[in-house]
Amino acid sequence: MSIADAWEAAVERGADDFWCTLEDRRPGLLPERDAPLLFAALGRLTVGGDDPAGRAALLAVLGRAYRQHGLLPRAATIGDALVAAVAQRARPLWTSRLADAWEHAGRRADEAVRRAAARAEDGPAWCPAEVIGRDRPCDTIAILTVRPWQRLPFRPGQAVPACTPRRPGRWRWLSPANVPRPDGTVELHVRAVAAGVVAHRLVHDVRPGELLHLGPPRDVGLCLDPSARRDLLLVAGGTGLAPLRALVEQVAAAPDGRRVTLVVGARTFADLYDAPALDKLQQAHDWLTVVPAFSHDPGAEPAERGEALTIALDHRRPDDDVYVCGPPPMLADARLRLLADGVPADRIHLPAELVP
Repeated sequence: MSIADAWEAAVERGADDFWCTLEDRRPGLLPERDAPLLFAALGRLTVGGDDPAGRAALLAVLGRAYRQHGLLPRAATIGDALVAAVAQRARPLWTSRLADAWEHAGRRADEAVRRAAARAEDGPAWCPAEVIGRDRPCDTIAILTVRPWQRLPFRPGQAVPACTPRRPGRWRWLSPANVPRPDGTVELHVRAVAAGVVAHRLVHDVRPGELLHLGPPRDVGLCLDPSARRDLLLVAGGTGLAPLRALVEQVAAAPDGRRVTLVVGARTFADLYDAPALDKLQQAHDWLTVVPAFSHDPGAEPAERGEALTIALDHRRPDDDVYVCGPPPMLADARLRLLADGVPADRIHLPAELVP
């Protein structure tokens, strides 16, 4: 048995053991309601295996949780309780060799959490959010509307760690597709990908009435500069549309005379998943131009046929600020292409790589 196997045996039912051990050793250290999420996230971090962005999301919530509850002085107690819970659920296959492997991995996890807590800001580590709406505009994408139990303090363009109890301990970054609303609801766009276990659950399984958890928002380089008033060229691919649509809503909430061109990339017309919302925005605002870009649709108009960034460059004005968000292949050479087209480096805005 590996530490990953031991974790799989413990993840579903070990949270009660974890909290009871903590409560016996340090009464009042951790609220019982927070024990399952902390247990799942810390166990997942210890086992490892997440990609860098997933690990960064884990550490964002764990660092905030340790800071929120003042857990750093008792980190060893928490680690011991985690090991005890996993050992209890993995019996009779728990061995001294496995215990040594877990202890070694636990020390690495503890060091990572300490660094994350040192960087974390004050505030709640996570907030429950009820799914109140679900739309499946195409087979691989879901639009989820959630209502957090407490208002989520995000800005347009930021990313938020999210998890579902269907996959305990796994967190994924999502970007709200809207500005903060009076009713506090948040719209999340999710695409299911082959390696994305959280995204698969969010797209195919989650239903209205279920709870998600949302962690602390983080800047990723896509927020508008409040001092700039230049026109905007926004280039979206796939669900990279979400943060850029939020920027359009931000401009709409306080028009300042700037023009906005939003180029939305999709393979075919059927993949243009948010078309109704985009049409509504364009009809409401004469300063907004929405340009579809179809990479694999032979029936598209010639001006709309091609890769999103290529078409976007045809619409670029000399003084535009350019924001690009989409899948990794789209972003891989975006900066070089924009620089080659004459866009100054300080006017190029791409999502930063989310790393621990």
